[in-house]
Amino acid sequence: MQRHALFTGRQLDDVLAWQAGGAISIRQFLAEAQALAEQLPPGDWLLNVCQDRYRFAVGFVAGLLCGKTSLQPASQSAETLAQIAIDYPGTTGLCDGEFAAGALPCLHFPDLSAVDRRKVTKMPDFPSDTLAAILFTSGSTGLPQAQRKTWGKLVRNGQAGAQALGLLERPHAIVGTVPVQHSYGFESTFLLALHGGCTFWAGKPFYPQDIAAALAAVPQPRLLVSTPFHLSALLAAQIELPPLDLLLSATAPLSGELAAQAEQRCAAPLYEIYGSTESGQLASRRTVTGEHWQPLAGVQLDQEDDSTWASGGHVEGRVPLGDLIALRDNGQFSLLGRHADLINIAGKRTSLAWLNHQISAIPGVLDATFFLPDEAPGASITRLAAFVVAPTLESRQLLAALRQRIDPVFLPRPLRFVDALPRNPTGKLPRQSLQALLHRTTDHD
Repeated sequence: MQRHALFTGRQLDDVLAWQAGGAISIRQFLAEAQALAEQLPPGDWLLNVCQDRYRFAVGFVAGLLCGKTSLQPASQSAETLAQIAIDYPGTTGLCDGEFAAGALPCLHFPDLSAVDRRKVTKMPDFPSDTLAAILFTSGSTGLPQAQRKTWGKLVRNGQAGAQALGLLERPHAIVGTVPVQHSYGFESTFLLALHGGCTFWAGKPFYPQDIAAALAAVPQPRLLVSTPFHLSALLAAQIELPPLDLLLSATAPLSGELAAQAEQRCAAPLYEIYGSTESGQLASRRTVTGEHWQPLAGVQLDQEDDSTWASGGHVEGRVPLGDLIALRDNGQFSLLGRHADLINIAGKRTSLAWLNHQISAIPGVLDATFFLPDEAPGASITRLAAFVVAPTLESRQLLAALRQRIDPVFLPRPLRFVDALPRNPTGKLPRQSLQALLHRTTDHD
């Protein structure tokens, strides 16, 4: 059985991470991971909810060392944790802050500062078929689904991502605004450190000032791994940023306008990553240069009617994609929209993504989304709803502006003004959260 080292092309005394106290070496990291592995109770599953990126990394590798699979749900709700307790008996939680674990036993991340790193003399490796992680979809189009990831595929994933971004020749120090448990944060911060030669900032900054401080705490070249939602807030803050060398965005469509603004403001190229929890990252593009995506090394796309399937490289098996895709002869492709986004009302077709773009472009709208509710029993037609954050606008003003942009059949009924949309830490809007928001605002009416 083939085995793969924990790190690709790294030495024990290389820097892995940065904390407020300075650099942390791979040797120190492995000593802490081994010490934590000795404290973990028996069992096959580790629910690693550490918010600190470095502590998550220590927990992940500690699990590998003692034969545990990392469980990484997108949500930590009581309902999710109860289901994990049923589906994965014997699960142990690992946390570094307040965490409502419910019935799950949970270990608070211990103080490992006194470990003897001199005992670490070699780099560990693991069989390629080791079930290293189970990631869960975000639930933006339905209930979260478990996705199994083997160690050999994760190694190839990190290497392919680093190659696409040019990091193998010039490793960067990574600051990420996205949770490391999420597939994008997992691949583009943690795996890039393991198999792309990069280092990372231990924290997960959210507010613009915190992002700036984290960037200042790591050396150049610097890579900011973020989302359109976080990038928009960062640029709107108009604060001074340390020099950046690369920007990376995913989890939601990025407009060409925001990409150009980010590149100009940060004086660095901005790339997008396309993929899904099911498939892993699949392709990249520099947004300002055009709409076409370049598949990552080894990834293959093939089509059957309107469906596109991903395979090869680091993809686990053959995975159907949720997007309508137009393949080009040179292997590149463009995205035409999500299958789940396509709607047909009174014989007219459009997509939720296009409607969201139209409403978000109205002056005075800070955030907005259209939503197609679950079909009501006995209803002859399902009406689109929309939620909008626009404190300076009234309903009649917004609807008048929408009538200039979209067909009247797609006007939202109802239109709800809210203080904020229920975005998760990656900026996505889970369908269950929008359905609950619709019920709450309906009850209020």
